[in-house]
Amino acid sequence: MQKIISILLTLLMLASSSGVAYAKHYCGDYEMLSEITLGEKDLSCGMVMEIPACDQEEEDEHTCCDNQYTKVDTDDTFNKSTFDVNLNQDFVLAFVSVFVLRSVDNFPSENQFFIAYSPPPVDRDLHVLYETFLI
Repeated sequence: MQKIISILLTLLMLASSSGVAYAKHYCGDYEMLSEITLGEKDLSCGMVMEIPACDQEEEDEHTCCDNQYTKVDTDDTFNKSTFDVNLNQDFVLAFVSVFVLRSVDNFPSENQFFIAYSPPPVDRDLHVLYETFLI
């Protein structure tokens, strides 16, 4: 598991330092196109809409399309972090015995009936002593 996490973090570091970005192209409120690009690449769906301006003087071309870029930026002063894991020996032994070495045969295979068992004699009538009667 530690090797997989290490490889994923290495790939993330490589992608962030090489300028890989996730670009999305929106037309209005709808996402039309998305790509993983090197740097900021202009995405286009080929639609350019001309919206007439309020004033007739301005005949500018307005577009409804927008590009959004998501990049992972890193700091150049990153350091390798280390941490030490101290596990309690009693916890490890209990964890291994309960979850790893647990056996399925917790119940005996033979039924044991206590036919010859006689209960101890009753010294006092507890129902009368505590006044608990089944109605």
